[in-house]
Amino acid sequence: MTVRRKTTIRLAVGPVAAITVLACLVPAAAAEKAPVNVPAATKTAAPAKAAGAAKTAARTSSTGGEQSIIALVNDEPVTGFEVRQRVEMLSGANVAPKAQERFKALIKAPSTSERLKAILQEVIKANPGKNKEQILAVFEQRKKQFATDLQKQAVEGARTNVLPAVRKAALEELIDEKLKLQEAKRVGAIVPDDEIDKVVKGIAERNKLTEAQLAQQLGGSLSPMKHRIRSSLSWNEVIRRKFGHQISIGAKDVDKFVATAATGGEDQLELSVQRILIAMPAKLDQAGVAQRVAEAETIRAKFKDCKSTGQIATGVAGAKFDELGKRKPSAFPEPTRSMLLNAKDGEMLPPAVSENGIELFAVCGRDVVKIEEQKRNQAEGELKQKEFELLGKRHLKDLRQDAAIEYR
Repeated sequence: MTVRRKTTIRLAVGPVAAITVLACLVPAAAAEKAPVNVPAATKTAAPAKAAGAAKTAARTSSTGGEQSIIALVNDEPVTGFEVRQRVEMLSGANVAPKAQERFKALIKAPSTSERLKAILQEVIKANPGKNKEQILAVFEQRKKQFATDLQKQAVEGARTNVLPAVRKAALEELIDEKLKLQEAKRVGAIVPDDEIDKVVKGIAERNKLTEAQLAQQLGGSLSPMKHRIRSSLSWNEVIRRKFGHQISIGAKDVDKFVATAATGGEDQLELSVQRILIAMPAKLDQAGVAQRVAEAETIRAKFKDCKSTGQIATGVAGAKFDELGKRKPSAFPEPTRSMLLNAKDGEMLPPAVSENGIELFAVCGRDVVKIEEQKRNQAEGELKQKEFELLGKRHLKDLRQDAAIEYR
């Protein structure tokens, strides 16, 4: 690897990460109760004007602007803008735990208790003639502001400790990604945009966010995440093409891996289940329910096998056929669960009234899968993944050694 270094550049980063972390911390009103939780971020913090001014100042600091070149990777630039975006994406996860620790320590500190007592005295002195409830209401407002200040103090302290390492990690990660994508382009393994979009959409859905909300949590843009995903998926394809034929996991390797895992040899049952659901109006008297149950019994009497289940539901008002497929017994509530387990294959259960309506379940088959077999399949997959990761690291190391990397 050819590494050339020019003047040292301090990477600029705005306060977006700190603001995001602060928004994720527990509400200030809960400060006196001490527990601090960092929920999945669904909010971003607020002070737009101050944050915007601070961010602008940070972006134009010693890097010489966002378009300045921080490094060259085989003559391909890594810009200050890319570094700042990556720092904002990485810093939340790094700053949040440290901020939590510092906030808890500040809450428990004797000085915090003394300060709250002093604030109460200040409120009493500043509000002569007010009753107890009025004074306590003012005190609660002051206490919330005090907790907010402690949160800010905790975040800023965490940022001071964490950001130098995050800046370095962000730059090195971007250099690695440049090398990975250069290699993927060379062998024609670049993953297309539509696959990247599917992955991003899946991430947003799993976190119960829109893509716009996800972008907001990542500093305002999905570009850094998409670049990271493209690099990762394209690199996986490079390694698969180059080394896939070399990876062979033997039975002894699997045996050894399984032996070190937790034991358990129970059989796991999966049932193939169909359902006919007969809906009921929200307001239905006992006679109406009895009529619906009678209709369900008529359907059940016509049942011959699982091939005809959908047909016998046709013509019954409000009846809907569902092919539920393979389900674990635990997916069903009692007593349906026990009835399904005791039913024969090709048998329809008696109608049952549920909150959904009148339900008719048919058992169409069952599979017994040994947990041991599942463990072996899982073990083989994990061992293959480890081999891929090891080969990927070696190949990336070789690319770095052969690359011309210039730090500016």
